[in-house]
Amino acid sequence: MSSVAIHPLVDPGVKKGNPTFGGGTLRCRCKNDPVEVSVQSNVAHNHACGCTKCWKPAGAIFAVIGVVPREKVEVTQHSEKLQMVDPTAAIQRHACKECGTHMLGRIENRGHPFYGLDFIHVELSDDTGWEEPRFAAFVSSTIEGGSARPEQMDGIRARLSELGLTPYDSLNPPLMDAIATHIAKRNGILK
Repeated sequence: MSSVAIHPLVDPGVKKGNPTFGGGTLRCRCKNDPVEVSVQSNVAHNHACGCTKCWKPAGAIFAVIGVVPREKVEVTQHSEKLQMVDPTAAIQRHACKECGTHMLGRIENRGHPFYGLDFIHVELSDDTGWEEPRFAAFVSSTIEGGSARPEQMDGIRARLSELGLTPYDSLNPPLMDAIATHIAKRNGILK
């Protein structure tokens, strides 16, 4: 295996999830009084994300993030420690004020294609069975975010492919199709 480090969750190899897994608890990185988020669902579309907005643990080039139905997510401990990172962003990421860990991202715009889904980081859970990362998105964005240099990209893409995470410079085709379908319906092109 290559020595290119992507993210601690996938660097040793992508571990297959359990399709019947029903969720678990996410905890921020605070030693005392961590923020806890209860998730009553497995994630979908779990992926390595190189965008400039997603939270990445120290030393990681990519985030690992998936989506769950909004109604299956509840902050159960220390919600007072959460703050919105950027209220103008489409995905309103909520992070712990003390340790900086992003606990969930929520879309409030009802017209957004992903409204109703919350974005979470399964690495924040000690529970096992979460859907494994299945692809890599926004790979080129690692350059603009400063976590990679242009001359490293061939090696990064090779490592992602080696891990079974097909690299895309946007989202994977099924998600791009879902966005396009949503917009076509909203614009009256599709019924």
